[in-house]
Amino acid sequence: MKAWVLHGVNDFRYEDHDEPVVKAGEVLVKVKAAGICGSDIPRAYQTGAHKHPLVLGHEFSGQVVSDCNSSWAGKRVGIFPLIPCRECGPCKKMQYEMCRNYSYLGSRTDGGFTELVAVPEANLIELPNRATFEQAAMLEPMAVAVHSMRRGFLLMDEKDVSKLTVAVWGLGTIGLLLVMFLKQAGVKNILAVGNKEFQKKQLLELGVSEDNYCDSKTTDAGAWIKEKTANYGVDLFFECVGKNEVVSEAIEATMPAGGIVFVGNPYSDMSLDKATYWKILRNQLKVTGTWNSSFTGDDNDDWHYVVKCLGDGTIAPEKLISHRYSMGELEAGFHIMRDKTEDYVKIMGVNE
Repeated sequence: MKAWVLHGVNDFRYEDHDEPVVKAGEVLVKVKAAGICGSDIPRAYQTGAHKHPLVLGHEFSGQVVSDCNSSWAGKRVGIFPLIPCRECGPCKKMQYEMCRNYSYLGSRTDGGFTELVAVPEANLIELPNRATFEQAAMLEPMAVAVHSMRRGFLLMDEKDVSKLTVAVWGLGTIGLLLVMFLKQAGVKNILAVGNKEFQKKQLLELGVSEDNYCDSKTTDAGAWIKEKTANYGVDLFFECVGKNEVVSEAIEATMPAGGIVFVGNPYSDMSLDKATYWKILRNQLKVTGTWNSSFTGDDNDDWHYVVKCLGDGTIAPEKLISHRYSMGELEAGFHIMRDKTEDYVKIMGVNE
């Protein structure tokens, strides 16, 4: 079969690759669609992976081969890419996203930029009939967005989320998906901060008014949030950038007893000056990190939440797919993301 194989830093090839050997508890999945994650770019061109050679790709969907000896045979599936050890402290609490000894499809073991992948049966989720494979290839980032949203809601005393004023600073894929799910959950007042014109366009297509968008390149976004909230600040702030200055702005722009969710992976070391740290104490801010997403097999985990939304037709993640390539042409999408030669949100590879 053909696969995109990473042999080392900046050595990424589409080549013949052995079909996977299926172990006990695994099934073979025919990959139908796979999205490029932002984390795939440094993995391919800067840092490498945990081992080489490796087939990249952790955002993918497909169909279980029909002749396998499993109840999953022939089913259309999404795939949770984290393979937990199931023995560490978090795993014993079914907090698999925080496993201490995990493996991971596409970064520690072969992933989805290929034709066939061996996947643990425990990592499969069946797709509703109306869900497309391209939508399902976005299950992983959608579940990450939902996980951060639900952690944010847990910080709030207000149970009616429609009454919350929420800021989302950072409108990459996760930030835009977060906006999508906040609206779907009933949040009416979302203040969104981005820095690219195409992000504004995507935001408007998601139903956020232009008055509720701020371009941080041309406007003091912290002051703008204060102005939009009559100087009170927001109830809940999602930091989706991972930069020190935005962390400080989050603390400044969140009202007393409000909540902050740190979503963005850090670009560099973080530090807080004394005056900013005092605001956390004096305003009794509730602060949480968020990581990955919950996949326990229960109906109330993040992945089932997303799948239910897809089945109900209440979300449309395909709106964020900016580029589509056949799997053999997917390197063009990698180059767009690496070199920033075009605007993009989600770049998708498909097996035709």
